[in-house]
Formats: sequence, C-alpha cells, structure tokens
Amino acid sequence: MTWMRWRPAMEGALYGADGGFYRGPEGPAGHFRTSVHASPQYAWAVGRLLLEVDAALGHPQEIALIDVGAGRGELVGALCDLMAEPLRGRLRAYGVELAGRPPGLPAAVRWTERVPQGAVGLLFANEWLDNVPLDIAEYGEDGVPRYVEVSRSGRERLGEPLSAADAAWAQRWWPAGGPGTRVELGGPRDAAWAAAVGALERGLAVAVDYAHLAGARPPFGTLTGFREGREVAPVPDGSCDLTAHVALDSAAAPAVHTLWTTQRAALRALGVDGSRPPLALASSDPVGYVRALAAAGEAAELTASAGLGGFGWLAQAVRMPVPPSLAGLSGWQTLEA
Repeated sequence: MTWMRWRPAMEGALYGADGGFYRGPEGPAGHFRTSVHASPQYAWAVGRLLLEVDAALGHPQEIALIDVGAGRGELVGALCDLMAEPLRGRLRAYGVELAGRPPGLPAAVRWTERVPQGAVGLLFANEWLDNVPLDIAEYGEDGVPRYVEVSRSGRERLGEPLSAADAAWAQRWWPAGGPGTRVELGGPRDAAWAAAVGALERGLAVAVDYAHLAGARPPFGTLTGFREGREVAPVPDGSCDLTAHVALDSAAAPAVHTLWTTQRAALRALGVDGSRPPLALASSDPVGYVRALAAAGEAAELTASAGLGGFGWLAQAVRMPVPPSLAGLSGWQTLEA
C-alpha cells in the first residue's frame, strides 16, 4: 500500500492529467451547486462590483476581470455579456483554470492556467482556495503534531512530525489542542492567494469560500468529499471533489486594505435583496409578481446565513480606494507586512 501526505494526494486526485477530478468534462457543476449556478443575480452583483472598481480606478483604458478557479467559465462568460455595453470594449476578461477551455465561451475570454501579471481591475476567486491542496496534521498522544498520511483508498495513518515552517504556521494560526485534534495547514493557500493579489498592478481582489477565523477553528478539521451533489468520504482517487474550509485571516495578503465579511452582508450591500414583493402586485401585475417572487427566492438562497450566505468574503484593495458598496461594511483594516 502506498502512503503519502494529503497535499500531494489532493494534487493528483483533483488536478492529475490522468484522471484528476477537475479534468473531467462535466466540471464542478456536474457535482455541486455554487452561487454562480444558483442564480444569475450572483453574476449581476459581481458585475456591479466590477463597475464600482472601474470607477474607483478612474476608468482605465483597459479594465480586467480575472475569474480564478473559473470552472467551466460560467461566471466570466456571463459577465462578458453583462458588461459588454457598460464597459464598451474596455473589458479584458480572463478565466484562470487548469482544465481546458470549455466550449461555447465568449471569444473575448482569455483562458489561461495562470493569473495574468500587471492587470488593473477585479480579481474574483469563487470557491477556489478550498480546492488548493494542503497537508493535514494531527496531534498524537505525545502532544506532537504529525502529518496525516493517506492511501488511495482513503485510509489514514500518522507520519513524521511537522517541518519547522508548518509547525510555525500551526502555532500562529491554529494553536494546539488535545490528542486527536487536526490542523489543516494553510501555508500553500496563503502563498497561492498572495501570488494572486501580488499579480494585480491595481485593483480589488476578492476570495469567496466557506471559511473560519482565529478563535473558531474546527477542532477536527473540515476535509470532505463531494460527488454528484452529495457529501462523501474524502478519498483521493479522482472520483470526488476534495475540499477543506479556508483560514481566510491567515490567507490575507499584508500591507493592503482588507475586509473579512460574509456573503450575506456583501451581496446585500451590492443590491441582492431577498425580500418578498408586495402582495398587491399579484393583483395589478400577476406575471410581474411571479417573476419578482422567483427573483426574491434566488436572492434569499444566495444570502441565507445557513447556506450560501454563510460563505466568507475576503476583500483586499490594492493601490485603489475601496468601492462604495463595500466601503460601508464594518471591519476594514490595513494589515501589517
């Protein structure tokens, strides 16, 4: 039986050229439903944010939209259509994804495996960081954190003690618990996000994911699998998604203006409203009432605290003013380098 740490196991299972989960033709939408798939209002809200970023940047000659972890291009494709008229040829849209370019994507979308360097605009990463592979540690009876090793069938055992770098990360961001406590070592995600933010010349970088902050770390971790819409055991054989929630406070790049908030708060600030339409509309405009009711239902799903609205949003402004919609949310701070 071959054993390896979780990070290389996840890397191969998710992105391996010979059968990685994200290389499949159906893409994420074939297995789980994200905010992008739940309602076109999500793309509308991101589009409004893009327009605010454009204005805050002084309407540059080119404005970038960088969709990181683009899946099959659902969000970036929709935004190309939505923004065609308001931005009038200034939009430069990028889908960043390891899988090949999906069919039917607007020709204007540049499809790439790497975040473009030196762009000015909005970098948006919806459910990307939770799929960046990471190692997992567990504290033994001796109080020493050790790497968890896994077989292709999903069996686990404890391996070597942590490296100095991973031990330091755990000490800083996920302090020790008792025997059996697990730590999802977020260093690779911190590095991936820092590289993405650092690629912007100016703009706003937003990471959206199921997340946790210091003081509320899950003692036994969050690693799980998804297949065909159902949660399953995390088995690194390429048959399922492998995901773990994100330590967003650890990931935040230093020396920029930063906000941690919820999707519920962010989308409401961007105009997504789940309120029911007035009942009087049912008499005066029955068709309009049904449409408004359906839209309210979609908005409610996107902002439900126990569902998609519970996602964390990490927003970081790079050499630009904070966009007006998000500026009104409390909690902005400048992180020290």
